[in-house]
Amino acid sequence: MRLTPNFYRDRVCLNVLAGSKENASAVYEAAEGHVLVGVLSKNYPDVVSAVADMRDYASRIDNALSLGLGAGDPNQSAMVSAIARELQPQHVNQVFTGVGASRALLGQGETVVNGLVSPAGTPGWVKISTGPLSHAAPDGIVPVETAIALLKDMGGSSIKYFPMGGLACRDEYQAVAQACARHDFWLEPTGGIDLDNFADILRIALEAGVSKVIPHIYSSIIDSASGETRPEDVRRLLTITREWVG
Repeated sequence: MRLTPNFYRDRVCLNVLAGSKENASAVYEAAEGHVLVGVLSKNYPDVVSAVADMRDYASRIDNALSLGLGAGDPNQSAMVSAIARELQPQHVNQVFTGVGASRALLGQGETVVNGLVSPAGTPGWVKISTGPLSHAAPDGIVPVETAIALLKDMGGSSIKYFPMGGLACRDEYQAVAQACARHDFWLEPTGGIDLDNFADILRIALEAGVSKVIPHIYSSIIDSASGETRPEDVRRLLTITREWVG
């Protein structure tokens, strides 16, 4: 079972949602395997049912499963860790304070475990109070270098930078990308990314020197009628990726 994502040229791996198991297979094929397919823990009543259903998803896409919280919901943190232990997916989405638990329960260092940090309004600083209790407390704002060091301490692989609002916080995003490059940490830009701004968001990370980038492209490429991600849009994202990575 493959535990590491299939990065294009060892640099970029897309992250999109699946509206069904058939949709998961279709977007995986459209991305030629350079994708992590998101399935949300919030859509299941308990760990047992989630594990059973997500295992079927994973079997169709060479385990390229991205285990999601559900809109960054901190209350899903413990459930995600419990599911991750059983499934051993390639990718786990976590709030900042949930990273250590997920890594410990996984029992291995290959699965990508991100930690959710948010824009703080000032370049070079990020909000790390994204956990079940801390999200309701006064904002915990620290230098991005400190956030990266803390995530490394907990066994994290990457920063999930959310919500970006597309390029609404360009300067802050650029500072995060530069810090990730300096400290050899991966970056997952998330929130408001679409076919129009994807190239610019990817370019900023690549030109900063980030070693691996996992951009999350969600609602903008989901068909509103079917609730499924459009494979043709995923193909377009792969084309843009090729143009910038080479």
